[in-house]
Amino acid sequence: MNREDYFYFRWLRLLCLSIVIAATSPAAFAGEPSRDADRRPWESYFYDIADYSDNSITLDEDAYEMLCEMEDNPININTATRTDLEQLPFLTARQIEDIMEYLYRYGPVKSLGELMLIPSIDYPRRRLLECFLTAGEPAPPERPSLKEILKRAGHKLLVSYKQPLYERKGDRNGYLGYPARHSFNYTLDSGDYLKAGLAGAQDSGEPFFSSPNTMGYDHYAFYIQMKNMGRLENIIAGHYKVQFGMGLVANTGFSLGKASSLEQAGRTTNALRPTLSRSPASYLQGAAATIRLTRDMLMSAFVSYRPADATLNKDGTIRTIVTTGYHRTPAEVQKKNNSHQFTGGMNINYSRSGYYAGLTMVYTRFDRKLSPLTTSLYRRYYPEGNNFFNAGINYGYTGHSFSAAGETAVDQNGAVATVNSISANLPYEISLMTLYRFYSYRYNALYGNSFSDGGSVKNEHGIFLGVTWSPVKALSLNLYTDYAHAPWAKYRISKASDAFDTQLRATWTGRRIILTGRYRFRTTYRDQTDRKSMLRRTAHTARLGLSYDYGSGWSSTTRADLSLTDYKQTDRGYMLSQAVDGKWRWLRMSGSFSYFHTDSYESRLYGYERGLLHSFAFPAMYGHGIRYSLMLRADPVKNIIVIIKAGITDYFDRAKISSGLQQINGSSQADIELQTRLKF
Repeated sequence: MNREDYFYFRWLRLLCLSIVIAATSPAAFAGEPSRDADRRPWESYFYDIADYSDNSITLDEDAYEMLCEMEDNPININTATRTDLEQLPFLTARQIEDIMEYLYRYGPVKSLGELMLIPSIDYPRRRLLECFLTAGEPAPPERPSLKEILKRAGHKLLVSYKQPLYERKGDRNGYLGYPARHSFNYTLDSGDYLKAGLAGAQDSGEPFFSSPNTMGYDHYAFYIQMKNMGRLENIIAGHYKVQFGMGLVANTGFSLGKASSLEQAGRTTNALRPTLSRSPASYLQGAAATIRLTRDMLMSAFVSYRPADATLNKDGTIRTIVTTGYHRTPAEVQKKNNSHQFTGGMNINYSRSGYYAGLTMVYTRFDRKLSPLTTSLYRRYYPEGNNFFNAGINYGYTGHSFSAAGETAVDQNGAVATVNSISANLPYEISLMTLYRFYSYRYNALYGNSFSDGGSVKNEHGIFLGVTWSPVKALSLNLYTDYAHAPWAKYRISKASDAFDTQLRATWTGRRIILTGRYRFRTTYRDQTDRKSMLRRTAHTARLGLSYDYGSGWSSTTRADLSLTDYKQTDRGYMLSQAVDGKWRWLRMSGSFSYFHTDSYESRLYGYERGLLHSFAFPAMYGHGIRYSLMLRADPVKNIIVIIKAGITDYFDRAKISSGLQQINGSSQADIELQTRLKF
């Protein structure tokens, strides 16, 4: 960094920190309470229930991206099907059933305020539904012509750019591209009939319009979707995701973790949806369709052919499927598109009078044989071969006070996986749920993703118990306890092992104020250095939060996080965070400040930071330092949004950050982000 860049960086850091501190002063706020629509209340919900652990961050990114897409393209409640509502992860099976029954009995709703008349939908759910639903006109008696559909279509273009204000080791020697990261996202939306999208993304360090990316971006995604074409309810060409049953056979969507299971009450999902996700591991590429066979029966079928990054053995077989999506160095480029995979599948689902059942089958073939190194014990039963097949049956019942759901699946070798749940709504606003799963350590499902402690549908037996209680209208209490047993070795665990996890969460929602509290205790095991014995690891984490609405578009959130871990030694950590959101005419501001101090990475804490549109920002904080950011959003004219964000992390306990090609020779890390959205 030269002298001029150094001066600019120091000036930016001082300016950003000064504005954030000034903005969080209570004197900055005045006015009557308001519920500004731009506050995105679902972001706080997402942060509160998402399970931030090493095996769930990728899933959380997929979930966040899906919710952003749904926020940009809200569902018309008056034309919504049960499948449409099942895409909302915070609705229980009973709430979905109650919404459908209300529409059937009373007809189209005039405004979303009518949701107050559905007793099972509480205030927090109504606030969330306002982000993803609209009360539009009912579907016309006749389907409009293609000319009319295209005429009323809306267009949206989102362009993002991120520039680091530091130099990594790989920027000097190692990476093929430049440090900046940029992307674009274009969508066409014509309501309930036609949608299309095209996106391109470039990670920092990847080449752009140069070898090997001579076509520009490193990753492209696209889709065309048509809906409500008579019996053909949904057809997609391009990139898409599938979710069937409880995910034992096919779920390329997401899972928010254990806390969300209390919200979903173990319900099933049957959905095909398009995606512009940049995650290489979470999409299919080809065509998919859903057809209504009878009033009570749906059939979905899909076919996909796509490349996959892979590390190869000397004989040309696949050692590992690579899902990072990075192609920054010659070694990473060599792994790009080393394999191709064909996937075909189908689902038949029948539902009537609250009862439902479904059958899902998926077949996958690789053009190269999967041949992982099985010398490590935990890899002994990794999938091997060219051909893979899974079949599963899901089943359940949804009533007003009782519901049950389950799925049982087998792979081509006869290994079994099953997950089953029961939930009940009791008097005094008490809800109970229990979930049992048995996943054989021999079971392999390439597209499986369901409830688990270890992050995969494999090598786990366990039982989950949860309860929610609202003793008064404003207070919600959630408690869960989960026990999991792994009969075979796992990564860093050479023997059978157990895991115990429990969490208590409380939320008080008032007219201006929201109070939240959470405590979590988790126990796992890891190998000793000699791998002949195991050592117990315990982790305590706690969070207190206060959100206050000052009125006139201003609000603030204060959080305190604590951690205590015991593994080889006792590590402690804490983090204090302050965030503020404000609005003045066509200018909006979001600032955040966090002070963190942890003994090590073992006691790390995850912080929430407001990001740009479609941006995921839940960084892990460890060591000693501060993190502060400032984001300005301007809506100078109709249908144009311009956003700029500066984020800086200062560490007090190190002279360099990260390692390898990502190493930064300094104690500070700063980034500038720019984004523009056009509607036309």
